[in-house]
Amino acid sequence: MTDQKSFGVTRRGLLGVFAATAVIAAPTYSNAFSLLKGSGDIRRIRMYSGRTGESIDTIYWVEGEYIPEVMKEINYFMRDWRSDDAIPIDMRNIDIMAASHRLMDVSEPFMLLSGYRSPKTNAMLRAKSRGVAKNSLHMVGQAADLRLKSRSVSQMAKAAAACASGGVGKYSRSNFVHMDSGPVRSWGG
Repeated sequence: MTDQKSFGVTRRGLLGVFAATAVIAAPTYSNAFSLLKGSGDIRRIRMYSGRTGESIDTIYWVEGEYIPEVMKEINYFMRDWRSDDAIPIDMRNIDIMAASHRLMDVSEPFMLLSGYRSPKTNAMLRAKSRGVAKNSLHMVGQAADLRLKSRSVSQMAKAAAACASGGVGKYSRSNFVHMDSGPVRSWGG
């Protein structure tokens, strides 16, 4: 496990990368989401949090398998920073974020504004803003609010919508995109 301030590629993730290079000569097909077909045998997520100062840049999936130790690191990274509570993040949501990032062809990591939210945090935010859903998917680890400096809200939303695998909310005034692994839908402007 890495320290709490900076997450990198884990030992298992690195070993998986070496193992995956052997697959280039004889590719395999997995039961991956259709949104990620053709994306290779390795999936990577890159994010940082302006709230905690932490960052994560890691391979979390190799040859059709999620790496449990890495998923735990992602769960912790995406925790409710107000309460320090963490729950398992829906792997489909990580896949949507990674696929969107890949579609935009950027090296810049996502800035994570909000991942998991405890019910208490969600209620507090809801009291301050009409834009916070009472039964937010953030509370069950199925949503993330993200920003990129190098891409517009519209570009990010188009990439997420192209995955056709969950909800996409455009929040142009606040300069972020909501991506979730709930029903396919879109909103905002």
